[in-house]
Amino acid sequence: MNAAARPEFVARYWVESFEPLARVAEIIAGEQSSGTFLRLAGESDELKARARARVVSVTPQDAAAAPSLHSEHLVRRAHTGAFQRGEIEIAFPVGNVGANLPALLATVAGNLFELGEVTGLRLLDLELPDDYIAAFPGPRFGVAGTRALAGVHEGPLVGTIIKPSIGLTPQDTAQLVDALCAGDIDFLKDDELIADPPYAPFEQRLRAVMPVLERHAARLGRMPMYAINISGSADDMKRRHDLVHAAGGTCVMVSVNWTGPAAVEELRRHAQLPIHGHRNGWGLFGRSPALGIAFEAYQKIWRLAGVDHLHVNGLRNKFWEPDDSVIRSARACLAPWGAAAPLVPVFSSGQTALQAADTFAQLGSADLMHLAGGGIIGHPQGIAAGVASMRQAWEAAAAGISAADHARTHPELAAALRAFGGGQ
Repeated sequence: MNAAARPEFVARYWVESFEPLARVAEIIAGEQSSGTFLRLAGESDELKARARARVVSVTPQDAAAAPSLHSEHLVRRAHTGAFQRGEIEIAFPVGNVGANLPALLATVAGNLFELGEVTGLRLLDLELPDDYIAAFPGPRFGVAGTRALAGVHEGPLVGTIIKPSIGLTPQDTAQLVDALCAGDIDFLKDDELIADPPYAPFEQRLRAVMPVLERHAARLGRMPMYAINISGSADDMKRRHDLVHAAGGTCVMVSVNWTGPAAVEELRRHAQLPIHGHRNGWGLFGRSPALGIAFEAYQKIWRLAGVDHLHVNGLRNKFWEPDDSVIRSARACLAPWGAAAPLVPVFSSGQTALQAADTFAQLGSADLMHLAGGGIIGHPQGIAAGVASMRQAWEAAAAGISAADHARTHPELAAALRAFGGGQ
């Protein structure tokens, strides 16, 4: 196969199988390109040279005594030996796919997860040629554009989430937005659970909150960035985006997993505002070490589609994810990748001023959003003090001063440390 004559992209997987790793790698390469379970007359040598995927590398790891996932194919084989584990790399011809996100995903994350020979499989990463990356829209704003639009040029964008998640009327929402903006917050967002419910239709919420945002923008000299949830069909999202843009809003939010890559890409090609990508449902893809898609590959899909911000969880969060995974995810968002601008990593989930120092130390950057719900709204001295405590914690982190020392002259931070567990 003359692979050198064709442009390719490479997918790296962790795989487990009762078959030898080299054989299961060839099975995957064939299944996801020109082959199937038997040789077909139409699969000529010329077609294989042009269209068949090829195995680049096989790196064995320690075998396992039992399978990670059930396979009826395994039951029929009555296999009683060990299960081989390792990493494999497979190169796919760009010409099989083109600049088509659904086709790309069907190739690297399609029926290979269904193969009977596979008892564990995880897409770890994607290597795509620069000219292929450039064929997609990519983020329009990214870190630099988001900072410019929000008027926040150093430190993180400090923000929060509208809570309760659901049940607030449009006027309830506007009153909460007023209180948050009065605390000089940088960023706020809808919860993923609200989009266009009958008790608070999207257009009514937008009409209620925009005058509040405009009033505070006049006071602050910058518009607080509010990521309003526009999730829906591609047509609905474009229409809602246009309403936000016409009203003077500066951000829209999308539940990316459920709207889908193609719809997000269509929105991006239409959009004039940053797209805040919420990854709710991520655990389906990322939680099991034996199945799914690692965040390093996942964020690349959404970079191609054109989101500007992407959630990464937070340190010492309320979910399952360990801190090292959170930091790896944030680093992946910020890493250079062809023509696709870096994403703004969004830290959230159980966040307060307590996590600022560790987040900065481990990430080595403040190019992020740090969203705190209870850590701001639940601050014992009120919302403004909650916002101030977050900023003060980041100031201390950037200056290399401990939060406890900085708190001696910053009462809002001192109160946060006492309230959220860092003052003992």
